[in-house]
Amino acid sequence: MNRRSLYFVAPRQVEVRDERVPSPAPGEVVVRSIVSAISAGTEMLFYRCQLDGGTPLDVNIPSLNGSLKYPFKYGYATVGQIIDCGSGVSNEMEDCLVFTFHPHESHFSTSTDELIVIPEDIAARDAVMLPSMETAVSLVMDGAPLLGEDILVIGQGVVGLLTTAILSRMPIGSLTALERYSLRRQLSEEIGCDLCLDVEPYEELFCSLPFSEGGADLTFELSGNPNALDMAMKLTGFEGRIILGSWYGNKISHVRFGEVFHRRRLRIIGSQVSTISPSLTGRWDKARRLKLSWEMIRQLQPSQLISHQFNVEEAAEAYDMIDRGDERVVQILLTYGDI
Repeated sequence: MNRRSLYFVAPRQVEVRDERVPSPAPGEVVVRSIVSAISAGTEMLFYRCQLDGGTPLDVNIPSLNGSLKYPFKYGYATVGQIIDCGSGVSNEMEDCLVFTFHPHESHFSTSTDELIVIPEDIAARDAVMLPSMETAVSLVMDGAPLLGEDILVIGQGVVGLLTTAILSRMPIGSLTALERYSLRRQLSEEIGCDLCLDVEPYEELFCSLPFSEGGADLTFELSGNPNALDMAMKLTGFEGRIILGSWYGNKISHVRFGEVFHRRRLRIIGSQVSTISPSLTGRWDKARRLKLSWEMIRQLQPSQLISHQFNVEEAAEAYDMIDRGDERVVQILLTYGDI
């Protein structure tokens, strides 16, 4: 059996190649992909080569155990159906709908340990958003918002929107977001943000903020733009917390720590979903956080953020659309239905 696999072959170049699907080894299964999600933030770093050479693709995902050296496969959000089982795997798993952190390709063999069985009441188009939802859950847990706090979220991409949606269900004081694209500003307010503002002009933005001169108590920087860290510090109040969820790659920016950072005693906290803060691990593990993430998917139905869908054969068009900064893009899915 052959498969169609997406490869990053050079900066801003992807192609789909025909390959043989490996037979399942003992303890493995063959999965037929139904849909996979492109992570616009992370995958653009690899697509544009905005990472240092030799950077590991992802040390936490077995299917991404290589490094940044062309050509390579990438992607980490696939929903599919088990179509064959290797020895030692119960045949009852056949036809099971599963999620896995795996690159974009139509079929693959993988260990059952790498699969997450999707709850029966969750559709594939919602389930494929699991990494983004779990990231949003992790960000909110790291931010630990307090009752009545004024909260600011910079960046309303998919993770920013889901973080905003979760925060909107909490008893906080005010929830404000910043986003340059009008469609995302509209979506932000539809999912529960009190106010979503354009990032420019700054003077007009500053006058419109509900917390004004006092600054935000808690700020999430999720834009992927290192220049936004300066804005985050300016808009966060005395002893405020800034949760830095963006991965900047090798983008360079001059951050002015000599202004408000020092005198306001600001705290910048790095947040990454692959681990759980030691302050929480006495009560929380990844299994419990995963269960919560599925519940958030049920409540928030993240498939509402899907703006475009392309067959994997058209993947180059999808990546180019994201790279050009097309304002219509929120979440793009790749499908495999005709393969």
